[in-house]
Amino acid sequence: MGHWLQRNIIEPGKLPLLLALTSFVVTFLVTRVITRLIRAGKGPFGNVSSGGVHIHHVVPGIVLTVVGGFGAVGSGRHGFGGAACAVIFGVGAGLVLDEFALILHLDDVYWTEEGRKSVEVVVLTAALVGLVLSGFSPFGVNDLSQDELQGRANVISTAVVNFLFALAVLSKGKARMAIFSVIVPLVGLIGFVRLARPGSPWARRFYRRRPRARAKATLRAYHHDRRWSGPRRRLEDLIGGKPDPRPCRDRPPAADT
Repeated sequence: MGHWLQRNIIEPGKLPLLLALTSFVVTFLVTRVITRLIRAGKGPFGNVSSGGVHIHHVVPGIVLTVVGGFGAVGSGRHGFGGAACAVIFGVGAGLVLDEFALILHLDDVYWTEEGRKSVEVVVLTAALVGLVLSGFSPFGVNDLSQDELQGRANVISTAVVNFLFALAVLSKGKARMAIFSVIVPLVGLIGFVRLARPGSPWARRFYRRRPRARAKATLRAYHHDRRWSGPRRRLEDLIGGKPDPRPCRDRPPAADT
């Protein structure tokens, strides 16, 4: 284990990234445990307020992210200072992304269906950083040999082609695959050859006069969502807690006849 850490993490200079990822994941998990205890009314924890205003943990998260980010730039990302700033940045990023849905909706949607976006973004971020730690580079530049890396044209052309694949996959309504294809170009190729999701810009542009393609895309999206929505929701509930049930709206009175 020590030899692997030295060869794959320390020598390539990835120790700050590993520290940031570890502190990011640990902070998110600890934060979720605390908020679930507060929600259940257990433990010594409680919401923080000042002057009648609820202080969300995204506020200290932003402060820590700014301090850690600028500190890492100033320290040159080396030595104890760089490692400490990486940890501070990871803690801040964990606090911020835990309330990503609040920032997106500008509303306290932490325990609602919309709040699931925070868990999804955190899992996605951790997975992408983990891929970078494993040796993947954005747009497949790591697949080039040393001779090819010396040629600037090869690097630029590879990045541009992979970027276009990612953009095409995004236009097909497959945001997760598009994001992962930035790190693993093969994912972009798979997403490109598959049918677009109904309602996506690609489907509206290229399936408009192809009813069979529209029908096939709709059927495939239905089966995909039916197969994976349940397991994904259960995983999100396990990690982040089950959202509050939506309040039932009162049924309007029947009109007199």
